[in-house]
Amino acid sequence: MPDFSPLQQRLNHSFTKPDLLVEALTHRSYLNEHRDYSGSHNERLEFLGDAVLELAVTNFLFKRFPAKPEGELTSYRAALVNTVSLAETAQTLNINEFLLLSKGESKDTGRARDVILADAFEAIIGAIYLDAGYDAAETFITNTLCNKIDDVIAKRSYQDAKSRFQEIAQEKRGLTPAYTTLSEVGPDHAKVFTVGVFIGTAEIARGEGQSKQEAEQKAAEAGLDKMGW
Repeated sequence: MPDFSPLQQRLNHSFTKPDLLVEALTHRSYLNEHRDYSGSHNERLEFLGDAVLELAVTNFLFKRFPAKPEGELTSYRAALVNTVSLAETAQTLNINEFLLLSKGESKDTGRARDVILADAFEAIIGAIYLDAGYDAAETFITNTLCNKIDDVIAKRSYQDAKSRFQEIAQEKRGLTPAYTTLSEVGPDHAKVFTVGVFIGTAEIARGEGQSKQEAEQKAAEAGLDKMGW
């Protein structure tokens, strides 16, 4: 079992009930490989933390942007609390180093690891809430997550990739991007689509997905990256 005191320092919260932090970092898979482990996995704390997170972020945005309509606030909130955003915040806090995982889960990368990190981050929020109350949990959320809002707005990451690409392309090039399906491969139940995004006649980028919509989003994401937008 690792020493969790460095993590408590990064979280800026000293647990009066340290077992709550250990539980928040324990993935279900760890229990499957350690039958003698007496602790619990983090899914209940994640459930609680998710509710606390939504309230705290909603309250922050409501106060920070008193003139914004509900639709924009909802988009801002979604950008802050999605899996990628929570996983990035968890990485910044080095939560990854303290996760209790099975050997198999510990090898996961990409989307699978992002989900594990995001779940652990929410579980930590639940643990702080139980350990010290709502105010402590809200302070933690504000300091670690809500401080990203200016960057979210500046990068327009509250919009989906296609919307962002279209808005910037119209602003910078005066043209609306077009999407063309370049290929479809595989059986009907497992097709992979390749879509190209074009500005005028120039192909900017390509994306793949299990639906045309997913491939278009991937192409837009690649286009944003390629164009430095």
